[in-house]
Amino acid sequence: MLSLSFSPLVPVPPLWGLLALAAALGVVAFLARGPVSLLRVLVLALVLAALANPSLVQEEREPVKDIAAVVIDRSGSQMLGERPAMTEQVKAELQRRFGGLAEIEPRFVEVPEAGSDEGTKLFTALSNALADVPPDRLAGVVMVTDGVVHDIPANAAALGFKAPLHVLVTGRPDERDRQIHLIEAPRFGIVGREQTIRAEVMERGGTGSAVVTVRRDGEEVVRQTVRTGRPFALTLRIEHGGPNVVEIEAEALPGELTTANNRAVLPIEGIREKLRVLLVSGEPHAGERTWRNLLKSDANVDLVHFTILRPPEKQDGTPISELSLIAFPTRELFQQKIKDFDLIIFDRYANQSVLPSSYFDNIVRYVREGGALLIAAGPEFASAASLARTRLAAILPGEPNGRVIERPYKAVLTGSGQRHPVTRDLPGSEASPPAWGDWLRLIGAEVRPGITPIMGGADGQPLLALSREDKGRVALLLSDHAWLWARGYQEGGPHLDLLRRLGHWLMKEPALEEEALRAMTTGHGREVRVERQTMADDAEPVTVTAPSGATRSLTLGPDKPGLFAATFEAGELGLHTLRSGSLVSFVSVGPANPRELIDVFSDTERLRPVAEATGGSVRRVAEAGDAVTVPRLQVARSGRLAGAEWIGFRPSDSAVVRGVSVYPLALGLVALALLAAAVLAMWLTEGRRGRA
Repeated sequence: MLSLSFSPLVPVPPLWGLLALAAALGVVAFLARGPVSLLRVLVLALVLAALANPSLVQEEREPVKDIAAVVIDRSGSQMLGERPAMTEQVKAELQRRFGGLAEIEPRFVEVPEAGSDEGTKLFTALSNALADVPPDRLAGVVMVTDGVVHDIPANAAALGFKAPLHVLVTGRPDERDRQIHLIEAPRFGIVGREQTIRAEVMERGGTGSAVVTVRRDGEEVVRQTVRTGRPFALTLRIEHGGPNVVEIEAEALPGELTTANNRAVLPIEGIREKLRVLLVSGEPHAGERTWRNLLKSDANVDLVHFTILRPPEKQDGTPISELSLIAFPTRELFQQKIKDFDLIIFDRYANQSVLPSSYFDNIVRYVREGGALLIAAGPEFASAASLARTRLAAILPGEPNGRVIERPYKAVLTGSGQRHPVTRDLPGSEASPPAWGDWLRLIGAEVRPGITPIMGGADGQPLLALSREDKGRVALLLSDHAWLWARGYQEGGPHLDLLRRLGHWLMKEPALEEEALRAMTTGHGREVRVERQTMADDAEPVTVTAPSGATRSLTLGPDKPGLFAATFEAGELGLHTLRSGSLVSFVSVGPANPRELIDVFSDTERLRPVAEATGGSVRRVAEAGDAVTVPRLQVARSGRLAGAEWIGFRPSDSAVVRGVSVYPLALGLVALALLAAAVLAMWLTEGRRGRA
């Protein structure tokens, strides 16, 4: 390929100035001397041509193939229904048909699901994949997608290329789906109060009504039929502190795209407005202040404390009403308002006939209906005035055997205590013997069958035993010497950890449950840590259900005594459900309701404006009930770029320059000879004219 090139020996502006001056002088000379002056114009023209330095350039070019980008959408919505199979079929057919286009080289770009909730970004991936391709070499772009794309440019000018864009849409126009949409979803709630949730069942191709099932912490609480497309309200009671996991699920439609969006999960954090604790102390003793200081130090605890000042052996006939400044409101506390308390503590309380038997019946009923009772026993527990000789005996974890051991001993964790969240990892328990001070008194007792103490004392006697009674809980601490740790006796011990954990377990703190399943993201990508707290020797496998419904079994290994753990890499964004026996837990990887599942229907209209602006097209690869069809591929050098059964690519005729040869025209002996000949001709012509 030949072309004329100029490489001026002087800057271009002066060269143009000289050309203008030469033209003006040529005109003046022609007017003054006639045609003979044309030789002078020729000489000036040759001089200017020499300064312009013209050259003939010969290029050796090798044609190169144009690039056609094929973007394959592998986002979450593309994994629904028939779309994965359609996508693979279309991709295979495109690979086969591009093999027949010798002028075009296909470049396939796989776009996986994004690691965040930014949705499907096909144009961003296309731009990154074509970073090394000159815009004029791009013959066209083909996108295989369901049409749900979240980074569509505002117009064709923002694409960054002028090639045609063709979109092949997977999915079918008659798709059906149903999903739950949360309208009002409270994140916090007061324990014991009700919260209202407003939601809506949205569907396409449905029946107009749906059965909605509501579960709280895995247990079904409501099942009702609602109209689709209309908001409905649910009222649920917040049962406990910590996460109350509410699951709302709509029944599936026959043949719907996915059931992953038929369920919405809402964790409502239960907050206790005030923990009301009733502390009833018997004979005044050194440990009474320890209990009071512990409970008063927590600003969230509303403490009601009464002390029975009259010892049982003192019988001087003085009326009880005259022994205290404030009468003990037994009827109000143990009959009228007993359900207002979250925890009742009897601290070295002896049965002095202050509370009638019917009140102990009320306490038993209170516990079995979900209340909590703690007995901090002293010597009176082994006497005839023991609470174990009242109606409370039916719910106590043990009964006294008549022994009162009064000698130094180390409180130790039993095998169950090493597993139990109340006592596991107590500071000092890792040493043998434990690195904490002695206690000096222990009340002998026999625990009930089926109950294993979590702490032991002298002579292998139980020190702390816990039990569950229907919906409530009971703890029996068989010593009144916890205050020795608080006072620093023999360097003290972890009294705050022990007593606070004990109180929180009684009030059903989720973190202290003996049997629990927990899952949380670790902060390293999609890694999820699963923990199974159990009092058993082994933990059964955990079934993990992904948002798409896919399941996997996870085997847990020992992490600590009573705690088994494992990690796994979540392959999908969204809410994962974990089950182990009757326990259920949830963990959200990314958002709980991913953007990919909000709108799951395939769409041909979102990409149509930008595709048609480039001369391209948008079409489905399969209509309702039809087989998958892929349009023909052909090169279109002019005119339309798409037809009813074909899509076109515009070639650029690009080439790679393999060699360049340059031939100067105004330098060297030839140019010098031409210039000399022109000067000589001018001299001879003008000399003859002068002689004439």
